[in-house]
Amino acid sequence: MQHRIIVLGAGYAGAIAAGRLAKRLRRGDATVTLVNAEPDFVERVRMHQIAAGRDLTPRPFAEMFAGTGVALRIGRVTAVDVELKTVTVQGTEGTEELAYDTLVHALGSAWNPQGVPGTADHAHEIASRPGALRLRDRLAALAAGQSVVVVGGGLTGLEAATEFAEARPDLDIALAARGGLGDWLSPAGRRHVRKVCDRLGVTVHEHTAVTEVGAGHVTTAEGTSYPASVTVWTAGFAVHPLAAATALETDDTGRIVVDATMRSVSHPDVYAIGDAALVAGPGGKPLRMSCASGIPTAWQAADALAARLTGRKPPHTPLRYFNQCVSLGRKDGLIQYVTADDRAVRGVLTGRVAAVYKELVCKGAAWGVAHPTVGMPVRRHPATLRTEPAPAAAGGL
Repeated sequence: MQHRIIVLGAGYAGAIAAGRLAKRLRRGDATVTLVNAEPDFVERVRMHQIAAGRDLTPRPFAEMFAGTGVALRIGRVTAVDVELKTVTVQGTEGTEELAYDTLVHALGSAWNPQGVPGTADHAHEIASRPGALRLRDRLAALAAGQSVVVVGGGLTGLEAATEFAEARPDLDIALAARGGLGDWLSPAGRRHVRKVCDRLGVTVHEHTAVTEVGAGHVTTAEGTSYPASVTVWTAGFAVHPLAAATALETDDTGRIVVDATMRSVSHPDVYAIGDAALVAGPGGKPLRMSCASGIPTAWQAADALAARLTGRKPPHTPLRYFNQCVSLGRKDGLIQYVTADDRAVRGVLTGRVAAVYKELVCKGAAWGVAHPTVGMPVRRHPATLRTEPAPAAAGGL
């Protein structure tokens, strides 16, 4: 019988894992089914560009995976039973139940309102394409002089505020950061971010915690109210709630606890990658939710699973960071070099060169989805799938 692999979610991590598994395993030995709610690949790192009115090239999965052997199921995952090993999918033609032998959970994350009053009713999110498109329409309807407040001073908030300010210099753009502006960056990185915000006219409210979002304003912990014709909430992400509703071992945020090969510590027939996984990086520090973390975990999981299914020892390449890439509009950027565990060092790249660098990184990430075997240097696994248990030393299933 063919070994049935189901990959849930086709973001960067899930799409790469599915394609890589299809390349690593013979079609007669294994099937790879990719389940996703949308028929097109979403470049999530570009959602602020969509919201600002930019148009992106469509990337249909049917074209990207043509001839690869990956079977597509377009629908929303509504349930996972890790004991019966089934997945329930709601599609346009009804509900379907899929059985699996191995599951790769890559459902990722969404925006996190964090329980702040009024956020769910009045704020916009750019963690999804539908959210970015709704915000696009709302921003386009604003008249000159109206105010936009971006809540959250992390990478997403910085990119959104500067993108909007560059695309709509007629609007009053403000950024509310709980800490200092770019306080995780090096001194040179912080100086450049501040310089760009000043040049683009972005008003920065530092050390400001937004505690309420209204129809036309935001309120801070100090009781100050700032006008906001539009509020954009970028203050963190929340993982998909599905995993926490199963018997899988998760942490208090709902991320699936995995070993070094992205395998669930409680259910060895389940792998978790991307934002859905609690992955220990250098020094045991959890990897942050990001494309930079998701892609290497996809490589790791796909190659480990393929190795186990073919009776080989799972490869392991330590996961580490090299830099943080920040777009600051279309013409400026910041490349902050970091240690393996993501701490800023003195070195930075700024300006137009950094913007080009960031653009190449984004294009490279999307290209990698269609070329999933490019990345971690591992051996191919041409061996026939093992149907009997592999020796423990080989890491068999």
